[in-house]
Amino acid sequence: MQMTHKNIDNAFKGFRKLFDQAFENATSHKDTVAMTVPSLSSEEVYAWLGQFPELREWIGDRQINQIAAHGFTIKNKLYESTVTVKRTDFEDDRLGLYKPLIQEAGRASRTHPDKMIFSMLKQGFDTMCFDGQNFFDTDHPSHLIEGGSHETVSISNMQVGSGKSWYLIDASRAIKPVIWQERVPYDFQSITGDQDAHVFLRDEFLYGIRARVNCGFGLWQLAFGSKAELTTENYSEARSAMMAFPGDAGQLLGVSPTHLIVPPSLEKEARALIFADQVEGTSNVWKDSVELVVTPYVA
Repeated sequence: MQMTHKNIDNAFKGFRKLFDQAFENATSHKDTVAMTVPSLSSEEVYAWLGQFPELREWIGDRQINQIAAHGFTIKNKLYESTVTVKRTDFEDDRLGLYKPLIQEAGRASRTHPDKMIFSMLKQGFDTMCFDGQNFFDTDHPSHLIEGGSHETVSISNMQVGSGKSWYLIDASRAIKPVIWQERVPYDFQSITGDQDAHVFLRDEFLYGIRARVNCGFGLWQLAFGSKAELTTENYSEARSAMMAFPGDAGQLLGVSPTHLIVPPSLEKEARALIFADQVEGTSNVWKDSVELVVTPYVA
């Protein structure tokens, strides 16, 4: 193949098409678990976390709700992945050798948010969220107002145990349990110029991905983590707890679990719980009660 600018440009377009196709075809649960928030700086502060819009009867003037300054900050991180293509392989028209690598780069870019999000979810028992408690905790503060007096009570969104962790989330709302922050989305780039120092010194072209992203915990009220055995009793208890969750001001949020997230080691138990007609010889009242997500990133 002649080393013309047109041929080099066509090669990049071909690689880009392979990358885009693999990216689109890969399975990702990012948009299920997380809300994507565009970032305009190196970091973003989420002062509104914990605030839920609530309607009240309009008597007198409007009641203006002040946003609590939780000061929860997510800093963007820089990620890359690079593939080298020998210039001699380009000259000898052997670019097909690199097709699997480019496709894998596309798949890896698509699933990278899943890896970050679910790995963080797994660490939620030991990682602080906006209210100063661990995301999965037995002591989340909620401020109840009764008879004009304020009372702070503790709310739990976890079950204690020693088994493999599993999770319930409510993904039905615009606000999600996890925030996916995107400063620069996954971009496919190249260095192929004859005058570039790397091409001159190494006699190879570079194709790579660059992204500035990060994730952080959103609202703990939309998630429940359990280290107890995945049984009908524990599942029922977790659902009931979630549906009774209050907001920061004590108002009932109307949370309803939509997804059960498990590692591969709990897939059998999860499928029996969610899809079987019967459990232990009796009718399965929890059949199809949630959608199932099985991911190795919470293992």
